[in-house]
Amino acid sequence: MNQPDHIIALDIPLPDESELPEDLQKFFGICRDKLGLIPNVLAAYSHDDEQLRTFSRFYNALMFGKSGLSNLEKEMIAVVVSCANHCFYCLTAHGCNVREYSENPVLGELMVQNYRAAELEPRHRAMLDFADKLTRTTHAIDETDRQGLRDHGFSEKDIWDIANIAGFYNMTNRVASAVDMQPNKEYHGMHR
Repeated sequence: MNQPDHIIALDIPLPDESELPEDLQKFFGICRDKLGLIPNVLAAYSHDDEQLRTFSRFYNALMFGKSGLSNLEKEMIAVVVSCANHCFYCLTAHGCNVREYSENPVLGELMVQNYRAAELEPRHRAMLDFADKLTRTTHAIDETDRQGLRDHGFSEKDIWDIANIAGFYNMTNRVASAVDMQPNKEYHGMHR
């Protein structure tokens, strides 16, 4: 079975890159230069300039902004949340990013399949258990969970960042699933 060819399964016209406002054309050019592609999530959001700008700003602030979390740790959170939500798009894209940042294709595959099967530092296990619990049983998060992160060296700001990254991917997973958003096929073969 092959992956479908559509970006999203909605009949929303997605503009050609040349039809986008100048700032978004420039942004897409930066993506193409850095990644070698325009992620389909950005193409999907391109039908609404303000949603694309807002989504991109928040994503960049969370994933590349100043934080006590490394890029790898942020991507690990994205994968664990996406695994719990069975989000094909995000598992494919962020599994690729885990492979890239870790320089370990096996870790990327383990994270996508079942992070509990991976040999992780206790700090990472605590962080990912928190993100998983926040995804599966949000109502059950309490001070014991936050203290567990503190006990593994996470600062208050780190806990905020973990919660925001997990929350962001819970949102994007639901949108991607609702509209059958498909990942760029290139992600499947990258960083292996």
